[in-house]
Amino acid sequence: MARRAERTARTEPTGRTERADAQRNREAVLAAADALFAASSSPHSVSMDDIAAAAGVGKGTLFRRFGDRAGLIAAVITSRLEPLRSTVREVQETSGSAPRRQVADLLDAALSFKIENRNLMSAAEDAGISSPYRAQHYGWWHETLRTALDRVPGVHAPDFTAHALLAAIRADLVAHLIDEEEMSPDDLRSSLAAHLDNVLGPA
Repeated sequence: MARRAERTARTEPTGRTERADAQRNREAVLAAADALFAASSSPHSVSMDDIAAAAGVGKGTLFRRFGDRAGLIAAVITSRLEPLRSTVREVQETSGSAPRRQVADLLDAALSFKIENRNLMSAAEDAGISSPYRAQHYGWWHETLRTALDRVPGVHAPDFTAHALLAAIRADLVAHLIDEEEMSPDDLRSSLAAHLDNVLGPA
């Protein structure tokens, strides 16, 4: 009996080992997907097969872990959002006394994120994660911007205005302007700042 127990302990993985392996697989998949979307010329060109091969896991692992392509893309976006959340916290702390400046900084941070991750974000919109407006990251971003707009004098519909401003930086539009019309990121940021002035009126 003792030998059987010892043999079982050697051959059967512990729950801790399984969790560690699962965590490593998850991180490998997210890193592989992130790299492939960043390097691709089109979000459509990155398949689940490509991601599984790059991560060194079976395709079934992707579906068991993330459900489908949309679930995987949502997980990659979530993994990329923490630096943006840190930027938002810094903006809120450093420009709290100037509401209009805070709105401009927040919108610029969102645009910069879209520019850097335009293939990934376009893939999210294309995958139709319910609706881009129902995605968790969109809800968080809209609420952050709406709260800032609520403090800007003269803005009578901050909820709608937040939606309208975010529509100006949809990932498919950002990708089109930069990749198709060859608009530079700096010119795009300047154009967005001018658009914000048009929306909010004179400072």
